Amino acid sequence: MHDLIRQAEALCQRSGMAFTAPRRRVLEILAASETPMKAYDLISKAGEGGQATKPPTVYRALDFLCQLGLVHRIEQDATFVACNHAGHSHPMALFVCNTCLKATEVAYDEVAHILEKAAEVQGFHLTRLVVEGRGQCQECALAA
Repeated sequence: MHDLIRQAEALCQRSGMAFTAPRRRVLEILAASETPMKAYDLISKAGEGGQATKPPTVYRALDFLCQLGLVHRIEQDATFVACNHAGHSHPMALFVCNTCLKATEVAYDEVAHILEKAAEVQGFHLTRLVVEGRGQCQECALAA
């Protein structure tokens, strides 16, 4: 977790952006979580002294962290997970286990290239590509 926070601080400093207390708190909570979290779970945990924080504060922090690549939004269920490869420049896929709900981040350069070419052939300009998969992780499959 501390490495991710240091990476976030450095990335913000290089970008000339502020790493505010709410942004730090949201990232700390996500980095400590073993499973992806919904925004409302973050709202209830991000406040001080056990108090919930205001929803716009958390949503703005999530937007900021997602834009910097420090957090990923899992589109299938609108949850968020801290990035395992902060500041990466290669495409990433997220695989979410239906049993334990853990999300695994995987690079997929070759598949991204194929999808980008397919879009190009169709005259489609991709601005964002989201690849997510659901199933069962190896640990849960072995435990079954």
